[in-house]
Formats: sequence, C-alpha cells, structure tokens
Amino acid sequence: MRKLFFSIYFLFAASLGWSQNAVVSWDSLSLSMNHHRVLPVMGEVHYSRIPASEWRNELLKMKEGGVTFVATYVFWNHVEEQKGIFDWSGQRNLRHFIEICKELQLPVIVRLGPFCHGEVRNGGIPDWVFQEGCRLRSEEPKFLSLVENLYRQIFTQIQGLQWKDGGPVIAAQFDNEYRGNGSYLMALKRIAQKIGFDLPFYTRTGWPALRTPVPYGEMLPLYGDYADGFWDKDIKEGAGDYWKAFSFRSTRTSTAIGTDLLGKQKEQRNEQAYPYFTCELGGGMVTSYHKRVYMYPMDAYAMAVVKLGSGSNLLGYYMYHGGTNPEGKLTALNETQRTPGTANNDLPVVTYDFQAPLNEFGQRNQVYFKLRPLHIFAKSFGELLAPMTETIIDGSAALKKGDDSKLRWSYRSKNKQAFVFWNNYERFAHLSAKKNIQFEVEGIKFPSSPITIPAGTAGIFPVRVEGLKYATAQLLDKKDGKLYLMAIPGVDTEIALDNGKVLKHVKAKGLKQPVYKNIYLLDESTAECYLLDGNTQDKRFSMLVNDNVTVRKIKEAKELRTIIKGKAKVAEAPSEEDWNRAAVYTITIPKVLSNPSQCTTADTELKSKKMAHERMLLEIDYRGDCARLYAHGKLIEDNFYNGQPMQYDIARLPEHIEDLELRILPKQNGAPIYFPKEADSREGESVNSVVLKKIW
Repeated sequence: MRKLFFSIYFLFAASLGWSQNAVVSWDSLSLSMNHHRVLPVMGEVHYSRIPASEWRNELLKMKEGGVTFVATYVFWNHVEEQKGIFDWSGQRNLRHFIEICKELQLPVIVRLGPFCHGEVRNGGIPDWVFQEGCRLRSEEPKFLSLVENLYRQIFTQIQGLQWKDGGPVIAAQFDNEYRGNGSYLMALKRIAQKIGFDLPFYTRTGWPALRTPVPYGEMLPLYGDYADGFWDKDIKEGAGDYWKAFSFRSTRTSTAIGTDLLGKQKEQRNEQAYPYFTCELGGGMVTSYHKRVYMYPMDAYAMAVVKLGSGSNLLGYYMYHGGTNPEGKLTALNETQRTPGTANNDLPVVTYDFQAPLNEFGQRNQVYFKLRPLHIFAKSFGELLAPMTETIIDGSAALKKGDDSKLRWSYRSKNKQAFVFWNNYERFAHLSAKKNIQFEVEGIKFPSSPITIPAGTAGIFPVRVEGLKYATAQLLDKKDGKLYLMAIPGVDTEIALDNGKVLKHVKAKGLKQPVYKNIYLLDESTAECYLLDGNTQDKRFSMLVNDNVTVRKIKEAKELRTIIKGKAKVAEAPSEEDWNRAAVYTITIPKVLSNPSQCTTADTELKSKKMAHERMLLEIDYRGDCARLYAHGKLIEDNFYNGQPMQYDIARLPEHIEDLELRILPKQNGAPIYFPKEADSREGESVNSVVLKKIW
C-alpha cells in the first residue's frame, strides 16, 4: 500500500512560485508539488478573528515564521448569525483574505464545517439552526439542505480562487472531530463537489474514531496533539494524557484532545496507507475560566520535534496566530457552558489569544522564534526527510508519565542517510540531564566521545547528509552553496565530515565566518532570527515605548460572589451582574495616541510613531480572578488571569478616546479553578503596572 500514489493535475499560476501544469499529489508518505516531496508547515489563523486591515501584515509574519500553508475555519455563525442573512463584509470577507494569501503565495486549507468548534458559540452553528427541527451533523435531508446553502455561499467566496484556477485554495476539511458514520462526511463532500468545489485533496480530523469508515482516498485524516488542555475538568497540574505528546510513538492519535466532548479515547490503529499529517499541534492554549493554562516555548517545540521523529510529514499548528472574537449581532460569539451546542467550557467573550506563536494582536513571542529554525529546516530539507521511514528506539514509546530513566529518541532513514530526533523535555516533569550519550544509526556511532544532553532540550542531528558524516548540531539551511547549522545550548558540537576530518568542541561563529570552508555554525539566538531583518535580534520582543499612562482606582470591589460549578460541572464564569461588583480603575493614555491630530511639539516623537502606523500595546500587569477593559462603556478586551499581563492594541481604539475603564474581580482562594504557579496566589486584586509597548 505504501506505493499507492494519488496524483491530481491542475493548471497553477506561475505567480504563486510554481510553474504552470504543476502536479499536486500525495502518497502514503507525503505531499508532493511538481513531483518534489514537500514537508509543509501549516499555521491556523481565523480570518474573522482579525481586522481585515491587519491581514496582510499578519500573514507576512506567519510566512516569516516559516509557515508555508494557511488553515482557517469558516464559522457558520460568523457569517449567517441571522437566518438567511449572510455577512461577508469587513473581517468576515473570506474572499479578500484568500486573495491576499494568493498574493503572498500561501496555499490555503479551508475548514468548512458545518461544525467547527474553535471555542466559538455552538461550535460555529448558528442558534437558529437548533430551532429548525432536524438532527444536527446528520444525513437528514433538512439539515443537509441547510449545509448546502452554507456551502454555496462559501463557494461564492472561493470561486476562481481554487488551485485549478491558479488560486491558493488547495484543500477543504469537512466538519470537525466527528465520530459517527463516514457516510455523513461523504454526503458533505458530494454536496461540495456538486456546487463546484474541485480541489487537489480533502481532509478530515483523524480523531475520534469513526463508527464506519470513509472510502479510501476520499479524505486524508489529519491528526493533532496538545501539551495541555483548557477543556479538562480535572484541575490538577499535569492532569490528562498530554505527557504522551513528548514521547516518540508509532501511533498517530491523541487520547487527550477534546476530552470534554469526546470523553476518554483509545489510541487507534495507524492508517499506514495515508501520510502522517497533523492539523492541530498545540501552538499554545487558550485559558478557560476553570483552567488557566500557562504555556512555555518548549511545549510546542519539543512536541513538533517528536512528531517529525515519529514520521509526520506536515506540521500543522492550532493556533499559529491568536485572534479576537468579532461582535455578534444577537449574542456574544464565545463558547460558554450555557450555549445550546458544545456547552462545556466558559471562554472569554472577546479574546482568543491562545498564547500562540503570534499573539492576539500579532505580537511575536518566544515560541514564534523558537519554532523558526525547525520550520526553516523543514523547508530546506523536507524533500530529503519526507521519504525517510521512522525507527522508534526500543523503550522510547513505552515510557510512562514523567519517566526520567533514559533519553527519548528515534531516527528516520533512507539509503544510509538519516536524521536523529531526540527530546529531553516533558511538560511539568523536570527531566534531568542525560549523561554519556552516544547514538548508533546506520552503522555510525557518534559523537566520538559521549556527550551530555541538557534537561529541557530537544533537537535533530544529521547523519550522512550534505557532506557531513554526522554532527551534534541541528541543520538549519542550505543556501548559495553554504551549509548552516544551529548549535544547541549545552550540547558539545562535533562535526565529522565525509572526508574524514572531525571538528571537535566547535563554537558558533555566526553568519560571517565559517567554522570550516562552507559550513557555518550559528548560536540559537542568531538561528532564531535567521533571514529576518538585521535589527530583529535587538527588538525581538515588544519594547517599552512610554510609561506615561495614568491609572487611578475609583471603586473598590463589592461583596464577592460564590463561585459555583455550572451546567458542565466546572467553575462558572462571572455573569454581567457579577461584573458590577468588580473593582474599577480608570486608565488614561497619552493624548497623542488617542487623538494624534492634536499633538503638541513635545509629542513629535510619539506622533511620528503613530503616523507611521507603529502599533502600540497597552500592557496591564494585574492580579485577580479576571479582568475586563471598556471604552466608553463598550467591552473591548477581557482576560482570565493566569499570571501573564493583559494586553490590548490601542490602534484598534477610535480616535478621541483617552480614558479606559478597567474592571477586576478579586481572586478567591479555594475556588474550583486551576491557577498555574506563575500566577500570584494571593487573594484580592491589584494593578502592578500599566505601560505602552511597541508591536513590531
């Protein structure tokens, strides 16, 4: 079955970087373009959760981060909240979003629904559908007729932009996390094809297990994994099966995803006839009211290394870019325990930051830079890696939670060439450094002397690749006849060449000086900023611009509510009435930022920044249970406290607004809520600081 090959021939515009008459194909190993195997990096971004004016800039940031495919949900209730009234305007304008993707040469996978989830009210299904008297997500003719109407509307947005037309839409996903009969998914596909969808391939989520299968080749199953989950009802630190994401395994399915909706899942038998693709590797995690997850850069990085080492040939992150829920016409559009569909978690009304590589307002964060070298490697060496078969080292897959007895590693190889993948990180496990490590792969034992693999690290070593016999540094890129590697902090770099020369204890010399002929060794920080603007390394994170922000407390919190468990048996978020009991602060931002047309001479520097469209981030370092930010009485941002500051992009404020209102509900000890160790554990509330930073 591994030789079975599906090919789809389509005319594809040269403007996207590939020649016309390109071939898009897949087999049991990987995706190919123009008969060359590729290893895409797919980043999820929800167009309707970002203002349309920001799309181009944010997609460019994604591309700079190494994303080569874009995935996006089409939330039904974002575009047809009221029956029969479709809204494709503004940030709901799917067609315009796809047109920008075309211009930026980013292929798009459109996740069509009708059910999406995405922490949206009812999983994206409009409230009015629940009143139609039909069984949702079924083959009942009435429900399918509603879906057909939705798909027809979506088709108007992508018509002329499909892959065959020279557009970027390369695939579509049907429904999401569906567990019933495969015939339902096939019914959705038939509807789409009847309307005019004609794409190189189609997908479905590979979890949970279907009751009956989809015929082979009709839809590629895509998988996922997360380092933690807001949905878990168990609020102990490290609860759930998330630890499995950090061990190399032959199985593709996660037993941790969506346990609130799907319950405890079993590992499924691998579908070896399909390539191992992912669509939901946790690029971060949203916070629910009852579980305030705090993510670390190594969570996503180690998990991605493990997936590659376990045979995956498409890294798909959910989310890669956070967002902001659009305003609903009838209700707020966030998931809550009380909504008709999903109804398992209380999520913030406004923010969908997700602690993703690109945060809600496009802030590049540590995980963005951490993942870049891996993504550059995937693009540069994906054609070599994709056909390699994986070997899981005995014992790695059998490790138990927190097992610190050995280094976790695997390798992928073909024709004596190989890549060694290793990981010494597990979330919350505090693994120790592994001493006296040597690898033996394809007849080569290396390095020449045992090394120590530090705690909290992960990496990839090449064997018989690009003139290297082996290296204890990570391949980054091959460009203009030069080979670039990344030194891994704490790992002694040894480079052995095919000509017999061995370079020991090599120190990074950067981009300007090779360590040997055409071989360059970069330190981690330089590699993370490789091919970015030359000043990037100096300004990689948001910088303080102005602390001339006035904060004044005008109202103390009233008597606290009793936090109860709601319909889904988890802590229930505050009601609108509860927010009237909050402590209230006023925040006054510099006049130049709220009304740049009335600047004084002294404001010249800030005025120039504003007029140059440099975006300013209001950062509120507070403690409490949760907080909300209002502008002239309108809710513009909210936050469930997890130890990280609350942030807001003031470029989204209308002019002439200088005073904002901040409401904070005090933290109560003993509430059925998980707070991470990074959160201030004291009861009550306070504002520690409010500053302005630049988003670059």
